[in-house]
Amino acid sequence: MFPPIPLFKNKETEDRSKVFKASRRDFLKLGSLAAGGLILGVNFQCSGPKGELITFAPNVYLSINSDNEVTIIAHRSEMGTGIRTSLPQIVADELGADWSKVKIVQAEGDEEKYGNQNTDGSFSVRMFYEPMRKAGATGRIMLIKAAAAEWGVEPSECDTANGMVIHSGSNKKVAFGDLVAQLKEAPLPAEGEIILRDFSSYKLIGKAVPIYDLKDISQGKAVFGADVDLPNMKVAVVKRCPVIGGKVVSYNEEKALAVLGVSQVVKIEGSYPTGLDKALEGVAVIAENTWAAMKGRDALEVEWDLGENKDYSSSKQMAEMLESTKGDGKVRRKRGDFDAARGAAAKVIERTYEVPYYAHATMEPPTAIADVKADGSCEVWAPSQHPQWARGAVATALGVDAAQVKVNVTLLGGGFGRKSKPDYVVEAALLSKAAKAPVRVQWTREDDIHFDFYHSLSAQRIRATLDGAGKLTGWNHHTVFPAIGSTSSLTEVQPSDGEMGLGCVDFPFDVPNIRIESHESKGHVRIGWLRSVSNIHHAFAMHSMIDEIAEARGLDPIENYLDLLGENRDIDFQSEIVDGEYGNYGEKIEEYPWNTDRMKNLVREVADKSNWKGNKEAGKIMGFAAHKSFLTYVACVVILEKDANGNISIPEVHYAVDCGVGVNTDRIKSQFEGGAQFAMSLATASEVTFEKGVAQQSNYDTYSIIRMPQSPKEIHVHIVESSIKPTGVGEPPVPPFIPALANAMYRLNGKRIYKLPFKV
Repeated sequence: MFPPIPLFKNKETEDRSKVFKASRRDFLKLGSLAAGGLILGVNFQCSGPKGELITFAPNVYLSINSDNEVTIIAHRSEMGTGIRTSLPQIVADELGADWSKVKIVQAEGDEEKYGNQNTDGSFSVRMFYEPMRKAGATGRIMLIKAAAAEWGVEPSECDTANGMVIHSGSNKKVAFGDLVAQLKEAPLPAEGEIILRDFSSYKLIGKAVPIYDLKDISQGKAVFGADVDLPNMKVAVVKRCPVIGGKVVSYNEEKALAVLGVSQVVKIEGSYPTGLDKALEGVAVIAENTWAAMKGRDALEVEWDLGENKDYSSSKQMAEMLESTKGDGKVRRKRGDFDAARGAAAKVIERTYEVPYYAHATMEPPTAIADVKADGSCEVWAPSQHPQWARGAVATALGVDAAQVKVNVTLLGGGFGRKSKPDYVVEAALLSKAAKAPVRVQWTREDDIHFDFYHSLSAQRIRATLDGAGKLTGWNHHTVFPAIGSTSSLTEVQPSDGEMGLGCVDFPFDVPNIRIESHESKGHVRIGWLRSVSNIHHAFAMHSMIDEIAEARGLDPIENYLDLLGENRDIDFQSEIVDGEYGNYGEKIEEYPWNTDRMKNLVREVADKSNWKGNKEAGKIMGFAAHKSFLTYVACVVILEKDANGNISIPEVHYAVDCGVGVNTDRIKSQFEGGAQFAMSLATASEVTFEKGVAQQSNYDTYSIIRMPQSPKEIHVHIVESSIKPTGVGEPPVPPFIPALANAMYRLNGKRIYKLPFKV
């Protein structure tokens, strides 16, 4: 089985990519690529949590055929982020391809063929930017050499553009496709010959390129999970125990089988703790169509043993967590002596912050199709963020080798981390085996919200000390929340180093006395990662307090932020981490440092672009926050208005973004526009609560997301131009928006916000 994803353990950052010419055996495995042309593979070596090598496999295949068509296999999952466009875009730009003749084919989930395919954690571009460039450059050099030999000229006199090799001296041109025969016999260029283009020469990288699937999506032709239709396919829905950890005592299938179209009722065995990749305990109804399956489930009679979580109350746990923050916790980071700073303080500010459970609530609820054959092999179609994990989980559930499982990846109707967990794919495989036919498992919206891998509820207490001169002398941050690890192990009662490194121990301000502590909390529901993970609650608390400190110091929030960052420097958090590791999102801190100068420049950028000073003088209501997450620096300004009837709106949001090389500016802006909407929902609308172990919300009528009238009217995304290696943009929009909005609300009504969600 594919192992669960470690939260940001350091990985090998050295570029060990290698380009190779695909063999006939490789080609036979890759029927999606055109026959008769050149096929190049790209190896990219990754390492595991302890640095051990876990794969050395071709991640991407690039082919050029005699019709001048360039085909690139996209090995990441597309869920609206544009990654299926952005990575091939890098290859095509280095190659000099005609983008209109580039064909993108989705890879199946196969570690041997494609290496790491986990589309999560905002690391796809940063991981593959250099290998993709190298792949394109290798093809370009081979094409140039072939054309130069034909013309009897020096390769240095030639270049590629728009699918042609061009000789600068004579303006001779030849299409890529006309060189395929020579390329098939040509050797690969030596490592030293692979020269990457200057950034200034790119025509696609750093530009706004529409997503490859745009036409199919807009015309309703794109294939998402539930669009897959196989001959003789059945549809299944599952009645799951309403309380996590419960078991089936007995069930009566008679009434369910009496529903027209229902063919079978099957029990699914579950376990507790549930883990991240196993099916929940339940009883499935298999039918000829979705409606029959749902009606059959309604008629199904099940007696449950609700298990140890049957009395669980989220409000009671929140009260317990808040109480625990009053005592000493496990020290996770220490600098100086906070107690001494507190004893000498002229002013102490102490605040607590509460954040509820959040559901992913993706537009497309989980669904998967499986077809288990008589020989035990299985083919899957699924909107999966992590098809290799799905493949391993299915193999384990069926008791077969992973080589007997094929996972086809469809487009995803949203992911946010939910669809990296393969529990719903396992359900489909188990039910297909029982039905001896292809089966599509369909989760309803109620299933989705009742049985999600939730973003954990959290409680925090922060104490800040100021001296007589108004200097911030001490910072004590207590945080408590059920950890993601609690989903797999009941003994995991402390947040992991990875979770603590998401907006908590990476407190960047130049304060002489820092003590950061965590507290124990047990998991009672399934906890998972959701867009920006623990940055959600940590950034809300940290930057709300920083804004309150600015007021106590009599400083403008932006002036305060810049002052607290201190001197320009790279911050090494590891030296102050107590009995743990600072993960830095899986990258070495020296390769991706926390640089205060980059953040200062970004804060000044958002102040300028939002007209902070002018708007402040004009009396406009504004809130500010700046936060680094997933190695990307983001500063945010939210502007509020209140009309004569007391209605509050958001006329403008300004983001300044430093993500290194912005590969596709169209997708970066889209991610931040969507991120603002997502964060707005978390801040003002969304919440899951539990009583007697059962989620009290069930659909969009009770688990609210913002509607268009509540949405920010204009979202301006100011991308800082950079040639520094790229970082992620899927998750970084969320953390700074929530405190920026909360800080603006304080300036509007004079009330600080310490609990999410709040009313706007």
